[in-house]
Amino acid sequence: PPPLLSVDVTGLVSQFARSFVLIFPVYVLGYLGLSFSWVLIALCGLFWIRRHRGGKTSRLGRALAFLEDEEEAVRLSVSTADLPAWVHFPDTERAEWLNKTVKQMWPFICQFIEKLFRETIEPAVRGANNHLSTFSFTKIDIGHQPLRINGVKVYTENVDKRQIILDLQISFVGNCEIDLEIKRYFCRAGVKSIQIHGTMRVILEPLIGDMPLIGALSLFFLRKPLLEINWTGLTNLLDVPGLNGLSDTIILDIISNYLVLPNRITVPLVSEVQIAQLRFPIPKGVLRIHFLEAQDLEGKDTYLKGIVKGKSDPYGIIRVGNQIFQSKVIKENLNPKWNEVYEALVYEHPGQELEIELFDEDPDKDDFLGSLMIDLVEVEKERLLDEWFTLDEVSRGKLHLKLEWLTLMPTAENLDKVLTSIRADKDQANDGLSSALLILYLDSARNLPSGKKMNSNPNPLVLLSVGHKAQESKIRYKTNEPVWEENFTFFVHNPKRQDLEVEVRDEQHQCSLGNFKLPLSQLLESEDLTMHQRFHLSNSGPNSTINMKIALRILSLEKQARSPDHQHSAQVKRPSLSKDARKSSFKPQVPVSPPPDSNKPVPASPVTESDKRTDTAEKNQPPNASPQWPTDLSRSSSSLHASNFSYSPSHLSVKEPTPSIASDISLPIATQELRQRLRQLENGTTLGQSPLGQIQLTIRHSSQRNKLIVVVHSCRNLIAFSEEGSDPYVRMYLLPDKRRSGRRKTHVSKKTLNPVFDQIFDFSVSLPEVQRRTLDVAVKNSGGFLSKDKGLLGKLLIPLASEELAKGWTQWYDLTEDGTKPHGAS
Repeated sequence: PPPLLSVDVTGLVSQFARSFVLIFPVYVLGYLGLSFSWVLIALCGLFWIRRHRGGKTSRLGRALAFLEDEEEAVRLSVSTADLPAWVHFPDTERAEWLNKTVKQMWPFICQFIEKLFRETIEPAVRGANNHLSTFSFTKIDIGHQPLRINGVKVYTENVDKRQIILDLQISFVGNCEIDLEIKRYFCRAGVKSIQIHGTMRVILEPLIGDMPLIGALSLFFLRKPLLEINWTGLTNLLDVPGLNGLSDTIILDIISNYLVLPNRITVPLVSEVQIAQLRFPIPKGVLRIHFLEAQDLEGKDTYLKGIVKGKSDPYGIIRVGNQIFQSKVIKENLNPKWNEVYEALVYEHPGQELEIELFDEDPDKDDFLGSLMIDLVEVEKERLLDEWFTLDEVSRGKLHLKLEWLTLMPTAENLDKVLTSIRADKDQANDGLSSALLILYLDSARNLPSGKKMNSNPNPLVLLSVGHKAQESKIRYKTNEPVWEENFTFFVHNPKRQDLEVEVRDEQHQCSLGNFKLPLSQLLESEDLTMHQRFHLSNSGPNSTINMKIALRILSLEKQARSPDHQHSAQVKRPSLSKDARKSSFKPQVPVSPPPDSNKPVPASPVTESDKRTDTAEKNQPPNASPQWPTDLSRSSSSLHASNFSYSPSHLSVKEPTPSIASDISLPIATQELRQRLRQLENGTTLGQSPLGQIQLTIRHSSQRNKLIVVVHSCRNLIAFSEEGSDPYVRMYLLPDKRRSGRRKTHVSKKTLNPVFDQIFDFSVSLPEVQRRTLDVAVKNSGGFLSKDKGLLGKLLIPLASEELAKGWTQWYDLTEDGTKPHGAS
């Protein structure tokens, strides 16, 4: 039988010997009465010998590794984020000759920038406001450090033969000094250093047969660059934590308005080039993204300090160029189903990718669940992809996507087929999946009226709207013949029923300078679906006109002709860029308020029992199970300014989902949750005619004040958002204006289902204009600070095209889930 206790005699003796060797010198030093410092000297000598020997061994190992694999040795010794682009990508080349050229030209470039500041920017700032009439730059020094180009990539495939496309990795770390002063208020401020990093695309087109061989030069950033500014003087307050990110974001938005795709700077080199067509090209296509479901995600939520593992609350961030969408959050589910649809414009598909990242929502920092990058060139070739993709940078997880590449067609031959495919032929709504893309080039206006004050030039801007989506032009100060030269795009649900509404407004006096309405059906009858002319403005001066070029393009899914034995592989090409390097390329910024055309998303609702049941059912789904196609359509929020969410969710100050065009029940997220709550309240019983309750409003237009007056009296029989009731308030917009300045809100009534408000609100709008508007009324639950009990209690859309508007009326209205078909109750 084996012994009950085994002893390793050799190991025990060896350990005793080592201990004796270490302790015996200390005993000898004490016995001889020597100082303890000798022990410290001996220890330091021992450590130095070991360190020297370890460094020597390490250097030898690195030298051997360098001989075996030079590239891998460089990657291991240098941080990935610090490596230039030509190390990451084999098709990106170094450009030291170009950097030497820029260095030689840098003093002259600085002279040009100083001239630009003094002759262009300074007069523009002075003329913008009377308070800035004494504005001036006291010092402009760009610094001696030139702009550096870390890598150049030249595209040779999938490009037009009459153009050259280059991507420049730009890096500028400047010790510049720019000081400004407003003498009237004794205010001084400035900038002492600027850092900017990004990818700038340079397009040389068209190539011609005469000198200089290139017709024009176009410059733009593919996405927002990294920006860091150190302030001085009064603006040094902007370096305070919390304000520094906000100030950098505001400046980035200004840069985006001029230099980030689809905006660009175009320099014509020959006079015959059509400059408008080069500045604002038609998109290459539209990518329709069906963000369907995921399977086998990692469980990131833990309890009892990691002893008990839970599930995750997954959501996705989808990015195409500068357009960012965020899906809704699925609570406590490792096999979530989103069934959401987004549409994104693609201007430059060589170099642009579809980027998707999944995260687990947490109160502090969201956990990473996986990522995916798909080259859009591959999607364009296949036209339609419906596959499961394995998530990168995680141990497990798959994502189901359906991607459609929609071609822009200049004819209306397939319009009826497209309308039938998206079910827009029977639907009267102005939103949903898009059948066409409206591209508008706003050129200029002439002979605008003076506005409220006679003999004073207005500050005109243009408000453009299609359905519930609106966009604004830039403001041109103190002129009645403004030149905008701006481009706008709108996704159109049904061009046979929708209209383009254009209104010129005076920003200074908040009044209308003229308007006109163009039915999109007129474009269907035009040649190439395009109109380029001066449009006469109604309710304006006798000769007031606005010059625009308007083009309509039908979105067609052209399926590729495949042989019967064709097998498409799901291995879509992905860029070889690591997670750390990719995140270093997109510095997260603090989000700003949404643009006018973005729909207002609402926070996700708390976890419900149906979510838990769905999780159980989804575990039994086979991997190839496909979701059911949506039965109805909902609002589209895709546009050039699809979202202002930052790239990394850990830096989002307000994490709100982007409304899907078509979701699992094909309605915006707030409406989905409201209908789910209604089903729970019903629970086998029949609800009354007003299941969501009613709201009492008084609506009239005051001709003397030239304002729309809305009185919110009270609500009754609202649904309870929690066990303690609801904390309702009323929010209103006068569509299509959904700017923050156009929002009206009542106070919050605590814990009541029959709140009384009795508050009066007004909108500055004329009677002819208001009859083309729609009043958007929503009753919402406020909830407390950091509370999840926030959401929609009911909605109401009231068309104001009524002859009784001048007299006014007081009426009870039924609240519905999405505000459609409102009707008075009494």
